Amino acid sequence: MNDKRCIGCSEYKNCKDSFTSWIFFIIGIIATVAIRVVTVLIHMDPLAAKVAWYIGVGGFFIFFIYKFRVSQARVKIIVEKNLVDKINHKEQFTGDDYNFIGQLLCSISSRKERINYFFIFGLSALALLLALYMDFFK
Repeated sequence: MNDKRCIGCSEYKNCKDSFTSWIFFIIGIIATVAIRVVTVLIHMDPLAAKVAWYIGVGGFFIFFIYKFRVSQARVKIIVEKNLVDKINHKEQFTGDDYNFIGQLLCSISSRKERINYFFIFGLSALALLLALYMDFFK
């Protein structure tokens, strides 16, 4: 998101890549790479493939616990503020409601999210191609 639109946002630190979010982002990237290299390593070194699998699955476990906790905290606020009903009934939002909605919009437009998806999609495609090659053409 354009930095100027996020300056007044209380999620500004998260949009500006907080240390905690970077740690979990890196864990997610390592897990993504590790789980994708299993298909190649299985043909070269089965022990290394197992290690990569454990790193990948363990990393995803940690990463998705973090994502789940963030999501649950947001859901709790949405329920407490009764935002869905306010939208459905076209009720007036408070300043605090608008601020929270701004936080949500700012956080889901994170650059790290897009990079994470790029790694997942790109490495999955590469792993699929390499697995097909190793299994059927080598």
